Amino acid sequence: MPFETLSVTGGSAMKTLPYFCRGEVVKGFGRGSKELGIPTANFAEKIVDRLPADISTGIYYGWGQVGNGEVYKMVMSIGWNPFYKNTKKSMETHIIHEFDKDFYGEILSIVIAGYIRPEKSFDSLDALISAIHSDIEEAKKQLELPEFQALRDRFFCSPSHKIMNGH
Repeated sequence: MPFETLSVTGGSAMKTLPYFCRGEVVKGFGRGSKELGIPTANFAEKIVDRLPADISTGIYYGWGQVGNGEVYKMVMSIGWNPFYKNTKKSMETHIIHEFDKDFYGEILSIVIAGYIRPEKSFDSLDALISAIHSDIEEAKKQLELPEFQALRDRFFCSPSHKIMNGH
């Protein structure tokens, strides 16, 4: 299973943002599409375990690409999902695009550009779903800013993106 991570110094609160990683999409908890109506792509534990220490748990936004496909806006949860009381830390990416089918086994490349909020528990499933929709809208808004459009181009539209960390 190929994977790679790359941290790039940026002018953000977290020293390692923007943060790039790539890895195979694996089966998650099975809640994204079925229970929440918001499909997610999950990274293997070894990718999650390699996150820099200063990337705290919470909700992030950035860019994602499945295989060599189009680059789309994304929102990502990093953490234990307190509503579900997970015991395993996860990275769950919601690519803001409707795909025709699942893409388990495909390589997902992402760049985490910014932070939206800390993770928290919710009183109900509806409250969680509402918060996720708000996070998606915030991600869309932030990623329209010129600096984040340039970040997408830097990581995904330049020839150097094809050769990161020797891959």
